[in-house]
Amino acid sequence: MRVMRFLIVPVLACAAGAAIAQVSVDATITGEVVPGVYGHVVIGNRPPPPVVYAQPVVVQPAPVVYGAPPVEPVYLHVPPGHAKHWRQHCHEYHACNRPVYFVKSAEYEPGYHRHDHDHDRDHDHDHGHHDD
Repeated sequence: MRVMRFLIVPVLACAAGAAIAQVSVDATITGEVVPGVYGHVVIGNRPPPPVVYAQPVVVQPAPVVYGAPPVEPVYLHVPPGHAKHWRQHCHEYHACNRPVYFVKSAEYEPGYHRHDHDHDRDHDHDHGHHDD
């Protein structure tokens, strides 16, 4: 049992370090949308959640196929910087050719402060300069 405890701690530390280094976009969210959890939001029978933009965003429209139903929009929860610069991030979500509604969370509210500032890479892009 003692050996397991020593093995788990380094593995958890490595996993935490990897999580800080990148944003994971693999989640399928079926419940409440919360900051820090990103991915496809499953609506089910519930009404649509609050969204960032009234109209879906499309980077590259899907080809129109005669007789095929139109491409349905997807609901995604993404970091605010990803929504703002969607053209640069849509491939991470496999949604460049899909209409996308960005689901709001507390992260989109004025005055929201992240606890982990290491993820805030888009901050430099907003101002057009780097502090390097």
